[in-house]
Amino acid sequence: MISDHLSNTLAALADPTRRAILARLATGEASVTELAKPFDMSMPAISKHLKVLERAGLITRGREAQWRPCRIEAGPLKDLAAWVDHYRDIWERRFDRLDDFLHVLKKHELKKSEPRNKETKHGRTKK
Repeated sequence: MISDHLSNTLAALADPTRRAILARLATGEASVTELAKPFDMSMPAISKHLKVLERAGLITRGREAQWRPCRIEAGPLKDLAAWVDHYRDIWERRFDRLDDFLHVLKKHELKKSEPRNKETKHGRTKK
């Protein structure tokens, strides 16, 4: 079910450390040690972050001899982008309608503020 995947993706992305790890992996695969370098936290803490990302399907971990590279996975991010785009379309249409309405109001206010010509008893117009 996409909502479960979406919930897992959003929960994983809620943490700035995990977003930073994904940003690093967007440049290419890296080992756990490489991913841990910029952070002032223990290796077990980094491993917990990686497990959350892995459960959400945002990364995979491979095995090449002693090296266990982590790679970013695009699928969940594509699903999230599609979900956001759906709501972006809705809001853009609503903003367009609001913009049209505000233009109508502005025209109406301009007409109300224009001076009116009044006729005198003798048929002449007065401002």
